[in-house]
Amino acid sequence: MSEGALVNTGAVRWPDPVLAGVAVRSMQIKLHRWAGEDPSRRFGDLFNLVYDPAFLVAAWERVSTNKGAKTAGIDKVTAAWVETVIGVGAFLGQIRDSLKSGGFGPVEVRQVMIPKGNTGKFRKLGIPTIADRVVQASLKSVLEPIFEADFQPCSYGFRPIRRPHDAIAEIHYPASGTRNYHWVLEYDIRACLDPWSYCSFADCAA
Repeated sequence: MSEGALVNTGAVRWPDPVLAGVAVRSMQIKLHRWAGEDPSRRFGDLFNLVYDPAFLVAAWERVSTNKGAKTAGIDKVTAAWVETVIGVGAFLGQIRDSLKSGGFGPVEVRQVMIPKGNTGKFRKLGIPTIADRVVQASLKSVLEPIFEADFQPCSYGFRPIRRPHDAIAEIHYPASGTRNYHWVLEYDIRACLDPWSYCSFADCAA
């Protein structure tokens, strides 16, 4: 890892959530800059950041404050239960120890059926455990700024601060008559993401 990276040494000191957020954001800015400056760069020690105390605290804040925090996975553990029974520090400490030792592994998601709008149809929704959601959020915080450096401006799928309405606006722009385009491609993307919907809970709840 290059200079400026957070290093996990000595006893764990869990930072204040605000300070953790600042530290994570600072590291993300560096990761994004390094990736943008050298597209061929290979990052060799990113896993160290996934279990860094600041990244884990920031991940916990994201998971515990979103609308899915009251929903448990197959272990029946909710964010409130962690806070009142285990303690956040002890909970994150267990996750960190298992990640460092290589013993961490995601468990089966709890599957529920939810309605698809007013269609009368249902789709499967997979609900990971709180622990898995924290690790996913931490991993996302590490990887996202690196991958963001490679995306094109016209890419909208599953990117931060972008939504389907932005993609629609991008489509309307060349079709507005002010641009000299000669081809129109039509695709039917109805239900194209259904096979992946069981993975969507962590992102949608965040």
